[in-house]
Amino acid sequence: MAVKQPLGPPSLAEIRAAAARLTDSVVRTPLLRLPLPEREAGGGEGLEIYLKLENLQPIGSFKLRGAGNAMALAAEQRPELLARGVYTASAGNMAQGVAWNARRLGVPCRVIVPEHAPETKVEAIRRLGGTVVPVPFDDWWRVLVEHRRAGEDGFFLHPVSDPAVIAGNATVGLEIAEQLPGLDAVLVPYGGGGLSCGIASALAALRPGVPVYGCEVATAAPLAAAWAAGEPTTVEYTASFVDGIGSKSVLAEMWPLARRLLAGSRVVSLDAVADAVRLLAERCRVIAEGAGAASVAAALAPPREGGPPPLRGKIVCVVSGGNLDAARLVEILTGSGVGNP
Repeated sequence: MAVKQPLGPPSLAEIRAAAARLTDSVVRTPLLRLPLPEREAGGGEGLEIYLKLENLQPIGSFKLRGAGNAMALAAEQRPELLARGVYTASAGNMAQGVAWNARRLGVPCRVIVPEHAPETKVEAIRRLGGTVVPVPFDDWWRVLVEHRRAGEDGFFLHPVSDPAVIAGNATVGLEIAEQLPGLDAVLVPYGGGGLSCGIASALAALRPGVPVYGCEVATAAPLAAAWAAGEPTTVEYTASFVDGIGSKSVLAEMWPLARRLLAGSRVVSLDAVADAVRLLAERCRVIAEGAGAASVAAALAPPREGGPPPLRGKIVCVVSGGNLDAARLVEILTGSGVGNP
């Protein structure tokens, strides 16, 4: 059944409870400074960029946090439903988070994926024991909007707009606040908003006044469009190697939360994301997927006319995942192409 009421931000107590549940299943990821001369930083003089490396989670993505917290709660509160299996709709990373936790709990897992989902992520789902159900993008998006798929049974875990998922994601914000007390802004890849709004919820409680920006790619930037229009609006969506973020519209139930918690959207080009992937690999030996590098691309980009203000001070970029096809990584490193899949 679709969510009828707007979601509220998780409380600090809920976020801390999620962190306690996740102690034995997720990594407390490091926060490392990006070794970059000031002259290369798009924000200008005095900019320090730090990387929150969620690509180092066991599945290569932050999604382990939200899936783990939601499934732990379901095991406590709805064990009879969870026993019939769990299913989700995901382009890859949430699917891996759900499959990883399903295997740990001993329950069946099914994943609805868009047909353009990268093979690296699809194979990872199968490796973790999940059953993959590929569908056209519009059918996949309908599952996200309706919070269900006809004919499926068991516990549906929404990859974005589930309070327990958002609380699990928010544990990234807890760690950032502890690791860098003097931070000035946080940049987070924006897919559905569950990660950015979760992090912003934690920082609103612990570091009020620190802006959190969603980062999008120009080929699919619904948050920027919603910000300009004052409400969710449909945008053109072009599939690309940046498959972990981007859609045709902001989810209606997430818009009030995003508008309340986020400072805006910072939009970058596909080429800028590819450059960020290359920089992370060459300078830091960090492998980031397109979505994971979008935050770094946004931090390095010069200010856009009519866009958010220039960045200053200590900036945290959340590298949300590192599940990038090897062939695509080679293309990016060699500069041989970053087009559509």
